[in-house]
Amino acid sequence: MVLKVNRLRTAWTICLAGASLLFVSSCDKAPERSAVPAYGYRVVGAYPHDQSAWTQGLAYEAGFLYEGTGLFGRSTLRKTGLTGGQTVQMLELAEEHFGEGVTVFGDHIAQLTWRSHLGFVYDKESFRLLRAFDWPREGWGMTYDGENLIVSDGTSILYFLDPQMFTVVRTVTVTADGEPLDRLNELEFVRGRIYANIWETDRIAIIDPADGRVAAFADLAGLLNPDDYGPETDVLNGIAYDAAGDRLFVTGKCWPKVFEIRIVER
Repeated sequence: MVLKVNRLRTAWTICLAGASLLFVSSCDKAPERSAVPAYGYRVVGAYPHDQSAWTQGLAYEAGFLYEGTGLFGRSTLRKTGLTGGQTVQMLELAEEHFGEGVTVFGDHIAQLTWRSHLGFVYDKESFRLLRAFDWPREGWGMTYDGENLIVSDGTSILYFLDPQMFTVVRTVTVTADGEPLDRLNELEFVRGRIYANIWETDRIAIIDPADGRVAAFADLAGLLNPDDYGPETDVLNGIAYDAAGDRLFVTGKCWPKVFEIRIVER
């Protein structure tokens, strides 16, 4: 993962004018205004969520959320009812695996692991393990665009995988204002765009899958009320989309709620 580093940069310029010595404080030039629009959000609804779930991946289908959770010794794959938040099915991963992103494709569910260099494919109905596949990088987020699985590894690169062979078909580098955007985490395919949590931020990048360009950011700051925080509550992470109902759901690691939201222009 990425270590948080705070950097303070201050420059001092000494100017000599005649016989007087003047000390002038010079601040860094203000950053140029981004060409990428930043959207806000509107909360449509909120649903209960298991606050012990360290959410790493989220998907929606037919009234249920399919969720992958992380941490060594606590990683699971689970199916929960959206409105009641009840877990109706759960599979615990072996203690050596740190679960990551999940996605539903056809009758299958795929789940990544962080550093085991493995992914798993399950039967959607029974959660029976069908196969494991090699993934030589860190596993972070995963989604499905109807043709390929799309995987993130914490960098600015997205990998498009053949869903039968699990081989890389192509890659794109995600950029914002012409610069690579890294820490791409949980992914969801929404109306032809890839939505990506940016790890350790409240932002979601909305990405054009053709060229990796960030078309917009969604700023979800303030979504979870401070009164709802628990001892393990952590960052925003988890995006699911109901294509039939055009509904977008988001949550976070050890959050007590899943939110249905609308992305809106400011």
